[in-house]
Amino acid sequence: MPDMLVKLYELPEPDSHKEKLDGLDIRRALAPEKHLIVEFVRKHFNPRWADECEVAISRLPATCYIVVDNGKMVGFACYDAICKNFFGPTGVDENYRGKGIGKALLFACLRAMAADGYGYAIIGGAGPVDFYASTVGAVEIPGSAPGIYRGMLKESSLDAVGGTK
Repeated sequence: MPDMLVKLYELPEPDSHKEKLDGLDIRRALAPEKHLIVEFVRKHFNPRWADECEVAISRLPATCYIVVDNGKMVGFACYDAICKNFFGPTGVDENYRGKGIGKALLFACLRAMAADGYGYAIIGGAGPVDFYASTVGAVEIPGSAPGIYRGMLKESSLDAVGGTK
């Protein structure tokens, strides 16, 4: 999957893309919630994303946003987790997809990145390329796959050095 580039100085104004979140709360993660958020991401997505969430929540201020429905976490998005200026990972509980939550999380993070002084954001290993292109005008970065993720350790590398499972 390629990385994509977004112009943060050309994002739509907050009122121009009203998300209908039906009373859901979107906000920055709090440090005491870290274990719950990391477990949600590990359970619903994967351990690598959980690791990145841990990093994002450990920053001050946290660079992880969450969506909560009556005390239940239903989505998350991070930035500055794998590298400075990178958006992701992000995910929404499958029962809540199609409600604009992913879009709201994307905009929350990109606006926070702009407020932090970034002119551009990189969407690392962008899965839904068409979504990012149509939603925020993201463009693919040529030659960016696998990008920063090149050469990452695999679970099987533990066995190669005598580790145990």
